[in-house]
Amino acid sequence: MKKGVLLVVSGPSGSGKGTILDIIKKDKNISVAVSATTRKPRSGEIDGVHYHFMSRERFLDQIATNNILEYNEYCGNLYGTMRSEIESNLNRGKSVILEIDVNGAQKISDSMDCVKIFILPPNIETLKERLLLRGTETRESIKNRIDQAYKEIEKACYYDYIVINAVLDEAVEKIRSILDIEILKKNRIKINIDN
Repeated sequence: MKKGVLLVVSGPSGSGKGTILDIIKKDKNISVAVSATTRKPRSGEIDGVHYHFMSRERFLDQIATNNILEYNEYCGNLYGTMRSEIESNLNRGKSVILEIDVNGAQKISDSMDCVKIFILPPNIETLKERLLLRGTETRESIKNRIDQAYKEIEKACYYDYIVINAVLDEAVEKIRSILDIEILKKNRIKINIDN
């Protein structure tokens, strides 16, 4: 039986990683790990679908038992990636995609076997244009995101693959190809020799 692959995907804001992954996530053999959080559910959010909602005490217990692989605190709430969430999907033969920042990616790769992919825009001007086209950012916010992008791009060399997102369809196919290659690697396939 095939075992799934954990894909850890990072890239600067505006690189198009979310758009690429929204297309790839439609594949029935791919799962998206549901993060844990200590914040209260918003209207319409479902536990186990949008997040695993838990108390701060339970979250801290999950850290202590090594079930939280990486986490951050934002606005007084904890957000993290659960080992059990990833492993249950991998054991069912599904590949798991984690869209995560460069710091979280390092923590995940220190704890689990994974394939790290960094998504890049073709150049910084394209990145600026994409951020402007969103229409949701102030000029100052765009400047901050560009400054952050430079810091993140410096860490791209630590990833297994770098995909330049110049043409969306091509970037999607490159990531699908990476996934196919990784699944076919010998150490990712369980072979029943008795059969």
